[in-house]
Amino acid sequence: MAAEVNRAEVWQIDPGSGAHRPYATGLRNPTALAIQPETDQLWAVVNERDELGPNLVPDYLTTVQQGVLWLALQLLGQHVDSRVRPQKPDKVESAIVPDYSLGSHVAPLGLAFSTPEMGDDFAEGAFIGEHGSWNRNDPVGYKVVFVPFNNGEPDGDPIDFVTGFLNGDDQTRGRPVGVTIDPDGALIIADDLTNAVWRVTYEGDE
Repeated sequence: MAAEVNRAEVWQIDPGSGAHRPYATGLRNPTALAIQPETDQLWAVVNERDELGPNLVPDYLTTVQQGVLWLALQLLGQHVDSRVRPQKPDKVESAIVPDYSLGSHVAPLGLAFSTPEMGDDFAEGAFIGEHGSWNRNDPVGYKVVFVPFNNGEPDGDPIDFVTGFLNGDDQTRGRPVGVTIDPDGALIIADDLTNAVWRVTYEGDE
């Protein structure tokens, strides 16, 4: 089997010339990127590995630092993936820890930073579309969560923002994918199970 190249990377591309280069490497599967407006910092949500059990490896939200080599293909924190050869135990202690764990197998596929139009409680933070697990007896994900930020960094537990994609009998009614903010400040959610696009607005305090 040929070795894969140009994978597990975030690329910087000049849209005019097409010139491109790796911006950060070693991120296993960065599925969505967004720039935090107050800091101009690039963030990503990353889908991690399967087949290591129901509670490993956590998917995550993290900053993307230019030139940084992540070791996501082999390890996360102090957990080494025994399937990877050759093993590099000397790298475990120096592995980069992602900024914010979202939980294992939630499958984050969308990322958008909020705007003041969403109201005071959701004015600063990130909306994340969680496509949902496929390999757990107890399903997780299947919702859009809001991660509150303070001074440009995650601050607090994720908040369920849009639910109902999975009913009480664990029957799937929808699967969030991409999320974005429209020009009026509403949250747009793409659902690839029902082929629907949902629009969520803030109507003011009740």
